[in-house]
Formats: sequence, structure tokens, C-alpha cells
Amino acid sequence: MASPTPDRKDNLAAHWKCLAACTLMSMCPFQYGVDFGIIGSLQAMKGFLEVFGHEDPLSPTGWNISPGRQQLISSLMILGAFLASSAAGPIALYLSRRWSIWSACVLCIVANVIMMTTDKIGGLYAGRLLIGLANGLFMTFAQLYLQEVAPAKYRGLVIASFQTWLMCFVLLTFTLGTLVGTVIDNGTKDIPSKQAYIIPLGIVYVIPGLVSIGLLFIPESPRWLLQMDREEDARKALKWLRPFPELVDAEFAEMKAAIDAEKLLAVNTEIIDIWRNPIDRRRTLLAVGAVTLQAASGAMYMISYGTYFFQMAKVGSPFMNSCILTAVGVVVIIINSCIITKWGRRRVFLVNGMLICGLCQLIVAAVYNTHPGTLATGKARIPNPKLQGFQAIVGISVLYIMGYNGMVSSYAWLCGGEFPSQRLRSFTFGIAASVGFFGAWLTTFTAPYFINPDALNWGPKYGYIWAPSCIIGALWTYFYLPEVKNRTFEEIDEMFMAKLPARKFRGYKCVGPAVFAVDEKNQTRVSVEGVA
Repeated sequence: MASPTPDRKDNLAAHWKCLAACTLMSMCPFQYGVDFGIIGSLQAMKGFLEVFGHEDPLSPTGWNISPGRQQLISSLMILGAFLASSAAGPIALYLSRRWSIWSACVLCIVANVIMMTTDKIGGLYAGRLLIGLANGLFMTFAQLYLQEVAPAKYRGLVIASFQTWLMCFVLLTFTLGTLVGTVIDNGTKDIPSKQAYIIPLGIVYVIPGLVSIGLLFIPESPRWLLQMDREEDARKALKWLRPFPELVDAEFAEMKAAIDAEKLLAVNTEIIDIWRNPIDRRRTLLAVGAVTLQAASGAMYMISYGTYFFQMAKVGSPFMNSCILTAVGVVVIIINSCIITKWGRRRVFLVNGMLICGLCQLIVAAVYNTHPGTLATGKARIPNPKLQGFQAIVGISVLYIMGYNGMVSSYAWLCGGEFPSQRLRSFTFGIAASVGFFGAWLTTFTAPYFINPDALNWGPKYGYIWAPSCIIGALWTYFYLPEVKNRTFEEIDEMFMAKLPARKFRGYKCVGPAVFAVDEKNQTRVSVEGVA
């Protein structure tokens, strides 16, 4: 591809319009993070427990919530996200990336109205399911947009920004969102009424409102427009997103050639193609496996029930501890954002991140199992033996969150979006996201049975389940995950069509700007230059 003229530098400042569009879309995972931060802390808030919980003289607050309700409040949102992301492929055939996000904004507002006005547990469940549907659309279609519009050399930075909004580069917003939700909860926790949780829920209206307005000023994804055969609209969108008009035609031609080449493999874009074609099947399984690493790390139970852990352990202020822990995660992610473009090798970070997470889970479980209720696991001043041992998670969770936020979370979603073929991107990434959400739902649904003092009361011993899960994830990454750092989608297409083993992706030299397709029926290579 051609380069810009010497008097103009191809740097971040030059791509300010594209980054502005990405920053707007980054508010979508920010919304997902705000919801997690708020609802996770509400379950330890007296005002919330007085409405949806029950009195418990053994609890530090005098109130508790049953494991069943705890499960549904946290997991119904993820179930809704699973359902929405599962339908991403069919939705994308009719709604663009922007219209899908607009739909999510409407669902989010309706869901929050229900949660703020109801005092019935059934109404709260309905609101949680609806906001889950909204979050599923937010997370799936925002990331599709970001993957499709970001320049190849900045795609890692854009997607790595999954955990914080401070960098203005997209997907680092989950952790910052969680931090905002937790800080707001910390400020309202002592209000002796329903307002203690009504006020934090009000923040949920902010992001859908801002995103709905901002979407009026940014273009649609040019790759989606090309998939819909709207070539002129795609060209206009690409010109808006790129700083050098003289280079747009070359990038557009490469984009179109890759999509045309993929269309040689199938007449229609059907969900069955992701399993019927061996190349697409491999790409789908890799995308699913990459995103599932998040759930395999066991992070969801720590994110969803962290404040509850601190509350049961009586370790200082549980809300303040959650703020500190989440702030550490933000700092780690900011550091990661600074290095991902130059050193962000997917395989290295994911393998080491999963090993760190597994080791942390194993240490906490082993120490607590050997010395329950002693100084080795915490302050051990709780008279109720059902509540002992939870403090072990406080000391090790900082290291855990560094491994998860800095190495696993960002790179898992990044790989999940890089591997799908362009023709089936919505279907493949939708399935990958839905499997990831299912894993998260399964974790949050079953965790209360293990950690709640009214149930199995395993406490930190829950780590015995997640330590081997992390090790398996690290091994899978080492043997099967390809390295595609700084590769364009067209280059990634070429490498998959060449059927390279995972270990050869990093050193592979692409044959040129035009990729080639493989006619599976005739076992012949088809040059894209010959595609009409």
C-alpha cells in the first residue's frame, strides 16, 4: 500500500477523526462496565438489601441476600448479553453497526426505568434481562465497528483500550466503567433508604444518551457497507475515517478484493458456512477459544462478587477496597495501552496472563485450605466461622487483577475480533461473544453456591476450580493461537487461506497486497486480480 507524502506524518494525530469515532463507540463497553460495577456493589448495600434481601444477624450489615436471588441478579444480565450476541449474525443482515447500537440504547433506557421504579424481585429480574440484551448489542457491535474501522497498525491499541476510557482509545472502558460504578456506590452506600441504590442506577442513562447523539456524526463501517454491496457509501465512509484521501482508493480496492475473494467460497452468507468450510471453521473455533479465555480465567466471579467478598470478610471498607482494586486494574491497562502497538504479542501476553491468574487462584485456595481462619488468610477476627477465610482474596487479588486486566482481557477480545473472515465476521464474532457471555453467565450463576455463607461456603477454595482452567487455557493458547500482531485483515485472510500452522503465522511473508482465495471444491488457488 502507498505511503503518505513526506510532509505529512501517519501518526495518531493524523487519524483524529477515526479515533473520535472509536472513542464514541468505546462508551458502549463503558456502559457494560458501569453496570457491572454498580450491580456488584449494590448486593452489599444495606438500602438495596432491605428491599430485595433478608435480615441476617450474622452478617456485618445485619442483612444478606439469598444465593438464588444473588445468582439471578448478576447472571440474568449476562444471559441477556448471550442471547443478543448469539443473534448478531442475523441482526447484521438487516441492521448496520450504528442502528444496532441505537437499538441497544433504547433497550438500556427501558431496562433502567424498570429497575429504578420496581420494588418487586420479578421486576428487577426483567430489568436485568433487558439490560443484558442491550449490553450484548453494545459489546458485540461496538467491537465489530472498532475492528472494522481502525487502521491495522493501531487496531491493537484500539481494542486493547477495552478496560479504560482515560486513554480515549476505545475498548479498555470496561474497567473504568466498573470503577465509576463502584465509586458512585461508595458515595451513596450510607443513605438509609432506597435512594442508596436509585442514585447509582441513574448514571446508566448518561451513556445511552451521549452515544445516541454521537452516532449522528460518525459514518457507518465501510466493511459492512461493502458486504451489503453499497460501494459508494463505503468509499465515502472510508474517506471520512482516513486522513490521506490519496490513499483511500488503494485501501478500498484491497478491502473489496478480499471480500470478493471470500465470496468465491460461497454464494450466500449463511451461518452454516462457519462450520461447512474448513478454513472458516478453524477461524470460528479460534475466535471462540480466544474470547472464552476470559471466562476460563475465573475473573467474572471476582468482578461480580468482589465487594460482597470484602463485606463478608470485614476488611476495612468493602466499597473502598473495590475502588482501589479496580483502580489498580485501570493503571495496569493504561500501561498496557502504551506498549501494545510495539510489543503486544497476543500469544505471549495471553499465555503468561493465564498462568498468573491460575497461580493466584491456586495460592489463595491452598493457603486457605491449609490454614483457614488464621493470619495466613487474613485478620481472622470474625467470630462466625461461616465467614472466615474470605480475607485471603484481598491480598492476592491485586496481582490477579494485574494479570487479568493487563494480559488476558484486552488480548482475548482483540484476537476474537481479528480471526473471523470478513464475509462471516458478524456471525463468527457474534458466536464467539455469545460463548464468552455464556461462560461468564455460568460463572456468575454458580458462584454464589460456592462462596455464599448460606450455601457451600467454600470461599477462596473456589480457586481450586479455576486454577486448572487457567492452565488449560494457557496450553491451548501456546499450541493453537496464531500471532497476527499488526497484520491487516487482508493479510490475516491470506494466512488462513494458506492453511498455515499457528507457529508459522508470525514469520509468514505475504505475497502482496492482494490476497488469494482457495476454491475448496476444485482445490485450486484463485487470484483476486481475476475477481470481477
